[in-house]
Amino acid sequence: MVDYRSQINRYVEMEKAVLDNLSAEDISRVMNVLENARLNRKRIFICGNGGSAATASHLECDFNKGISYEQDMKYDIECLSDNVAMMMAIANDISYDDIFVVPLRNKMKSGDVLIGISGSGNSENVLRAFRYADEIGAVTIAFTGYNGGKLKTLAHYNIHVNVDNMQIVEDIHLVLNHMMMFILSGMKGC
Repeated sequence: MVDYRSQINRYVEMEKAVLDNLSAEDISRVMNVLENARLNRKRIFICGNGGSAATASHLECDFNKGISYEQDMKYDIECLSDNVAMMMAIANDISYDDIFVVPLRNKMKSGDVLIGISGSGNSENVLRAFRYADEIGAVTIAFTGYNGGKLKTLAHYNIHVNVDNMQIVEDIHLVLNHMMMFILSGMKGC
């Protein structure tokens, strides 16, 4: 049997250090943007690739069901990476780089919100969606890692996970989702 305890401890210590360095101010700003969108009945779109697509889908579920279930004014969040048929049609007929911007052209209005999740901050399909959102006057929020990439500079609001480790970045992005859900739903125990 292999003893993995030292590697496990190193990973956990790295994760703790990254959590300790998150900006509570940036997270609070993003939470206020999301709450303002809910209260003003604006739509929120979210997208990401790979593991970030799973986090985007998870956030949609947690906000639309978990937070909104007992609220009169509910969140209206749509995960753009959940419609596989639409993504594949766009990728096949147009370009994979356009899989998020094409649906936004059909649905997004000025004042709506776009959340993009990208560990590298350089996913071209997310960048194109952000550029379009900015053109029409939508609000943009990025969850990034590494050095933040191009997405960090395009976003109106950014929560940056400053570590060069994709697993830790994706872990923290999911923690952000759960943290915001826990606080915004008024759950007890914190």
